[in-house]
Amino acid sequence: MTAKPTIPVFDIGNVLINWDPRHLYRKLFDDHGEMETFLETVCTDAWNLEQDRGRTFADAVEALTPQFPHYADHIRAYDERWPEMIPGAIEDSVALLTTLRAACPRVFAITNFNQDKFRLAQARFPFLTVFDDVVVSGDEKLLKPDPAIYQVLFDRQGVRPSDCAFVDDSEKNVLAARALGMHAIHFRTPQQAREEFRALGFAV
Repeated sequence: MTAKPTIPVFDIGNVLINWDPRHLYRKLFDDHGEMETFLETVCTDAWNLEQDRGRTFADAVEALTPQFPHYADHIRAYDERWPEMIPGAIEDSVALLTTLRAACPRVFAITNFNQDKFRLAQARFPFLTVFDDVVVSGDEKLLKPDPAIYQVLFDRQGVRPSDCAFVDDSEKNVLAARALGMHAIHFRTPQQAREEFRALGFAV
């Protein structure tokens, strides 16, 4: 891969905004161990991933509550108090996005995100509206690292994988992007991401 990329492509959760259900559930559980057990066995990552695939939170709560009726309020909170899982933006990453937005003709995002919650996030964080296109998993009914979700961007925008520099906090998503021919950065810190964008030729 020799051509320099010209199009930044961002993941959103834990790259631009800080998301972790523990920010909410620390308020609802007095016992840390019980909270962790709840997140491992009730409102699990796999359960939440189906919302990212497009299942509504209302349907998810309705399906799960009969299995754990003693946690009904906690399960419902995953939907009703979802904003409390996001304490704020990762400001240095937003600064990087702002710089790239000013320097690049096009900037995109590919995100595993429920479609309804993504609109809420855009309303809260206006910088999530600056992209020329956002491929949202909940809209497409596809999840990273499935190659098909990356292909949605290539086809919809008429870009080549090698034109793109993709940044994501998940190593498996980064490896999938590279397998398709994208330049890809495994996000660890905003400064590290900025340095890797600079090494790829971006004016940051």
